[in-house]
Amino acid sequence: MASNLRDEEKNFVEEVGVVFEQTGLPRMAGRVFGWLLISDPPYQSSAELAEVLMASKGSISTTTRLLMQIGLLERFFIPGHRHDHFRLREDALKRTIQHGLEDEIKLFLNIARKGLGLMKGEASVRRQWLEEMYDRYTFLEKEFPVLMERWQRERGASRTAGKLY
Repeated sequence: MASNLRDEEKNFVEEVGVVFEQTGLPRMAGRVFGWLLISDPPYQSSAELAEVLMASKGSISTTTRLLMQIGLLERFFIPGHRHDHFRLREDALKRTIQHGLEDEIKLFLNIARKGLGLMKGEASVRRQWLEEMYDRYTFLEKEFPVLMERWQRERGASRTAGKLY
């Protein structure tokens, strides 16, 4: 990364990259996301992203397109500037949770349904695992939206109370 980044910033960006990679997204997507979380200004051009992340323009282009498709990033236009800039969407943090957890819940629930369909009438430990998976993810599918609504209410209450981090 550019030498003007502090070691702590470099480490943070790399850590976010690894987290994204562990969730099945490209590491570069996490690096871009991580940099935009801490960059000043909070919007950056493709050229600025490429320079600070020491990445090719093609990689940045592919990555910003992916992040826009999954709803974490948006184009930001500055009057008088020819180049696109990118910033995190206002709801990006909400979407990171939804992208990971809601998709995981749906995927595992679908796996459990299919597995139980294959094992109709069979009484086995394998069927018990699938039943537990089905029950667990059915519970999460029902409770996750409620949990997110509760978070929004509590977040609003802490904002009005002037809570600082």
